[in-house]
Amino acid sequence: MALSASVALWFLPLLVPLCFYVAYTDLAEMRITNPTVLTMAAVFAVMGPFLYPFDAYLWQLAYLGIVLVAGIILNAAGAMGAGDAKFLAAAAPYVALGDIRTLMALFAAVLLAAYAAHTIAKRTPLRNFAPNWASWSQEGRKFPMGFALGPTLAIYLCLAALYGS
Repeated sequence: MALSASVALWFLPLLVPLCFYVAYTDLAEMRITNPTVLTMAAVFAVMGPFLYPFDAYLWQLAYLGIVLVAGIILNAAGAMGAGDAKFLAAAAPYVALGDIRTLMALFAAVLLAAYAAHTIAKRTPLRNFAPNWASWSQEGRKFPMGFALGPTLAIYLCLAALYGS
């Protein structure tokens, strides 16, 4: 993997709880909160200069803006929720450009697993463990993407910590 194992290890303890909080809030409320994504961005902004050479840090930080603009356009087109766009933008600086293909394959696998788990839980007595979650009552194309996006970033960082450059 292109992301350094040491960089991933520094980010892991701060980001994994945020990633799982994103999954939870999207399941329970069908939203990804602004304080969560702002915290993710702040963690990178504060720690990044100590973990990357300054020019690499600026490029990684630029990915946040690039992905945010793309997410705003996709949200305006109705292809993506605003919270999903914000999360992707906040997560972008943590991903090494050389790992994009790996990340996309990982996201595909996590998305399939999350969709299957959500659908099974929604249609079985498992739903009774959290009967008031907003994601249970969504019909049609509404799916809590944070349930897949958060774990994808967490797993990516774990893999980078184990197999990073």
